Amino acid sequence: MNEVIINKEPVELYKILKFQGWLSSGGEAKNVIADGHVLVNGQIETQKRKKIVGGDVIEFDGVKYTVKLG
Repeated sequence: MNEVIINKEPVELYKILKFQGWLSSGGEAKNVIADGHVLVNGQIETQKRKKIVGGDVIEFDGVKYTVKLG
């Protein structure tokens, strides 16, 4: 499984999508989340500011990523 390394907890979900380069802007990330295209720990997540911590699993575009605090 792929990893996303964060340097502090928690991090808002839309920021991870933006800063990982999966989407080009925070606005685009918020829309994708609101439309139900992102899963967190196996559940569709529509909260744009969902707090993500180490150990969470994000699924986007068919790929799963484990979040790790680094």
